[in-house]
Amino acid sequence: MASGDHYFTSAPESELRLRKVTVRLAGRSYQLTTANGIFSPEHIDTGTQVLLANTPAPPPGGDVLDLGCGWGPIALTLALESPHSTVWAVDINERALELVRINARTLGLTNVNAVLPEDVPADVAFTTIWSNPPIRVGKSELHGLLSTWLPRLQPDSDAWLVVQRNLGSDSLHRWLETTFASDLTVTRAATSKGYRVLKARRR
Repeated sequence: MASGDHYFTSAPESELRLRKVTVRLAGRSYQLTTANGIFSPEHIDTGTQVLLANTPAPPPGGDVLDLGCGWGPIALTLALESPHSTVWAVDINERALELVRINARTLGLTNVNAVLPEDVPADVAFTTIWSNPPIRVGKSELHGLLSTWLPRLQPDSDAWLVVQRNLGSDSLHRWLETTFASDLTVTRAATSKGYRVLKARRR
């Protein structure tokens, strides 16, 4: 990345360099496109791998959310595994969103909307949320992000979050339990490779 470029930069300034990567999604191998100036362009990062390995099949329909989608491994998995759902791939990084669109076309997926947060209609509620949230944006930013999106879960629906243990998964767990005490039941669903998968169920 160029100096000043972070994966949570809205418009990376570094010159675009596309690359091809071979990855496994939903049990099959695919060749997809990534680029510099985004999160984990060389491969599916460990946290996302842990999330995908420890999350049950998504609901068969409705609106589903990948919050902080990057180049799209979670959103594309949701779309492949739940072809009748509408997948919202949300990120503030415009380059990442364009890569999600490219990869969705590569896979022939027509049920993926790669959009900025403000472009998700306010009346959309989600049957599930899957996220490898951007922990490094800082605690207040992260809490604001989750406070915005978790309340948009439909009743009796689940959010699945993967967080590195040494980056505060347990404190985030406590914060979720405290902040959403009347709305969400939060449990640790899995621990693997230094990551925790948290399940937040809407009452």
